[in-house]
Amino acid sequence: MNFKSIAYLKTGNAVQQKAYKTLTDLCFFETFKNYEPLLVGTIPIEINIQNSDLDLILFTTNVQELALKLTQQYQHKANFKLKISNLEQHILVCTFTYQDFEIEIYSQNIPTTKQNGYLHMVKEYEILKAMPPSFKQQVIQLKKQGLKTEPAFAQLLKLTGNPYQSLLTYVIPSKN
Repeated sequence: MNFKSIAYLKTGNAVQQKAYKTLTDLCFFETFKNYEPLLVGTIPIEINIQNSDLDLILFTTNVQELALKLTQQYQHKANFKLKISNLEQHILVCTFTYQDFEIEIYSQNIPTTKQNGYLHMVKEYEILKAMPPSFKQQVIQLKKQGLKTEPAFAQLLKLTGNPYQSLLTYVIPSKN
């Protein structure tokens, strides 16, 4: 699966198609192409629940410039908020609501394909492909009960320690 392009959303399930339209209408990937934009989280791998947000990640080495660009582009959107939480690591979180989606944009000075949001999603996708369909339904059920995605996977896989770290080091059993 190529998660570096959102083209797969066009032919995905109803929520994915709606996400594609929303992101296209926002011109997000074109506007922020120099920031290595990626859609991560539950919608790309079809384990979203009602009210799941669109999680977008960016790479920047100039958080002030990115903050200004995001503000200029989206400040008029409902519930717009922007916070720089770590100047040294260029960590910025921007949220707003658009077309029934809560949008969360996260940036840091790590290339997007090396950020945990992307790494977790890819690992979760690989696990879902290796497991029976019932596993996916169990993840979704745990999420509906209030568990975050990584802890849900960790619980079902019986992983110990920090679920965010243990998920990344989990070795998927071979089917041989």
